[in-house]
Amino acid sequence: MWPGLAALAAATCYLIALLAAERQGIIIALIGLGIAAVAAAARFRLLDVASRSAVRHEDAFGRCTIVAALAVAAFFHDDHFVLLLLTTVPLYSVATLGLNIQIGYAGVLNFAGASFFGIGAYTSAVLNAQTAVPHLLVIVVGGLLAALIGSVLLLPVLRTRGHYAAVVTIAFALLFRTFLEVNDVLGGPQGMQVKGMTILGWAFNDNIEIGGVSLSFYMNYYVLSLLLLIGAFILTRRLERSWIGLNLDALRLDETAAGCFGLDVTRWKITAFLIGNFLMGIAGALFAMVGGFVAPNNYTFADSLILVSILLLGGIGNPWGVVVAAVIVVVVPEKLQAIAEYRFLLYAIMVIGILLFRPDGLLPRPVRRYFSGPLPGQLPGRRS
Repeated sequence: MWPGLAALAAATCYLIALLAAERQGIIIALIGLGIAAVAAAARFRLLDVASRSAVRHEDAFGRCTIVAALAVAAFFHDDHFVLLLLTTVPLYSVATLGLNIQIGYAGVLNFAGASFFGIGAYTSAVLNAQTAVPHLLVIVVGGLLAALIGSVLLLPVLRTRGHYAAVVTIAFALLFRTFLEVNDVLGGPQGMQVKGMTILGWAFNDNIEIGGVSLSFYMNYYVLSLLLLIGAFILTRRLERSWIGLNLDALRLDETAAGCFGLDVTRWKITAFLIGNFLMGIAGALFAMVGGFVAPNNYTFADSLILVSILLLGGIGNPWGVVVAAVIVVVVPEKLQAIAEYRFLLYAIMVIGILLFRPDGLLPRPVRRYFSGPLPGQLPGRRS
C-alpha cells in the first residue's frame, strides 16, 4: 500500500502549502506545479498505480486519510478562513456522493443538486428559528425533507430518459429559486439568518481553549462535517458493493435490458433518487449552520453545475474521486482571488479538459468489490 500512502502524504503536504500561501504569485506557481505533477503522474500511469494500491487496502488507506485530514486542520487550528474552506469540502463531498449514487450508479440525471442542498439549508433555518428541535435531529430532518420534496419529481423523472430527464431537474432548479425569492415567510430574496449549532449546551460558535491553545470555532463544524462525510462514504461504498449496487449498475448500463431480465426499473430509480437527495439535504442543513445565513442566490442552477463538475472531475462512480475533486473545486477558486469572479469559467475549462484528456476523471471507478480482502488474482501475502 506504499504507493497509495506516498500519494496521500504528497497531497497532504501540497494542500498545506497551498492553504498557507498568501501571495498570488506563489499560489499560481503552486497550482501550476500541481497541474504539472498530476499530468506527469497520469502520463507515467502513477495515478493508476496509487489508485490500485489504495483500492487493495481501502480500509487502512481510509484511516490514514482521516488522520491526514485532522493533521491539516490541526496545522491551521486558529485560522477561521482556512477552517471554513476545510469544512466546506466534506459537506460538498457528501452532497456530491448523493449525486454520485444517482448519476454514477443508477444513471438518473439530476441537475438540481443545489436545490436539494438548499431544501436542507432552509429546513435548518426554519427549524432552528421557530422550534426547539435538537440540532442533530434538524440535520436528519433536512435530509428527509429533501427526499420528500424530491419525490415530486419522481413521476416526470420516471417517464423520461436521458436529456429529457435532465431538463425536468433543470426546470425544478429554476422554479425552486423563484419560489424562494417570492416567499416572504422564507425571507424572500434577502434570505434568512441561521442559528449556530448547539449540542447538549455546547455552542459550536464559541472558540475552543485547550491547555492555553486557542482553536477556531470552525473546528467544531469541521470535525462534525468530517464525521458526516465518513458516514456518507461508508453508506455509498456499502451500497455499491451490495446487490442493490449491482441492480443500479444494470439499470445504468441498459435500462431496457434490465427490465427484460426482471429488474424493477421504477423501484431502483426511486431508491437512487431518494437516497441521493437525502445526502444532499443533510449536507445542506449542516452547511446552513456553518455559514449562518441562507439566501436564494446560494442555491441556483449554476451551483448545481458545481456539484456536477466535482463528479466529472473526480471520476463518475468513484467516491474517492469525489473527495479529491471537492478539494480542488472548493480550495483553488478561493485562493485565486484574482479570478474569483470567473470561477465558473474555470470550472468549464476544467470539465472540458477532463472530458478531452481524461474522460474517466482523475480517479476512474475501480473494479467492483463485493468483499473485503485481496482482489482476484492478488496473492494473500503480496504487498503493493
